[in-house]
Amino acid sequence: MAQFPQDQFDKVPTDLKRVGAHRGPAKRGRGWIAFAWAALATGVLVVAGLYGLSRVNPEISFELPNFGGGESPAPSAAPTISAAPPVTDPTTVPKELKLTISVFNGSSTDGLQNIAGNAIKEAGWPNPARANAGSREIATTTVYYRSADFEGIARGLVQLLGVGKVQLSDAFPGAPVTVVVGEDYATLTADSGG
Repeated sequence: MAQFPQDQFDKVPTDLKRVGAHRGPAKRGRGWIAFAWAALATGVLVVAGLYGLSRVNPEISFELPNFGGGESPAPSAAPTISAAPPVTDPTTVPKELKLTISVFNGSSTDGLQNIAGNAIKEAGWPNPARANAGSREIATTTVYYRSADFEGIARGLVQLLGVGKVQLSDAFPGAPVTVVVGEDYATLTADSGG
């Protein structure tokens, strides 16, 4: 390699704090501060996006998972005394109710939320959201409804599924009608080969 003679610019003092004309060495911890701001901005954008998505499409709802490891919240209201007639024809449901349905599998049999959800969808009801319940040891299928406007629909879904009971409850804010399938539905689908 070629060797060049040294000049005044090659002799840099050791106590010099600046490099080049305007740059100094980076301060310690600057990378972590930038990372923290980027993580905060990402979190804010994700939360805002999810909120906006839930406002644009009411069928989409987000429920917080139970990180406490405890039991799922028990429905707060007792079964109702009034008996609305079952609604078995989805076309008779008023559009202003904005009906959405959720199906949770509370049995020990995997995939029951999809079997029940498909049966509900094929009968002409809105395609339900599906997931496993917080507890997988529920004996009796229950259709929870948020207000008296949805009681007939809940009774119609019990009739459609062939098992269960209805209960007024606000324990499931994701949809006005929530089906929690239990072991009785697992037995019914096993007996019918479904």
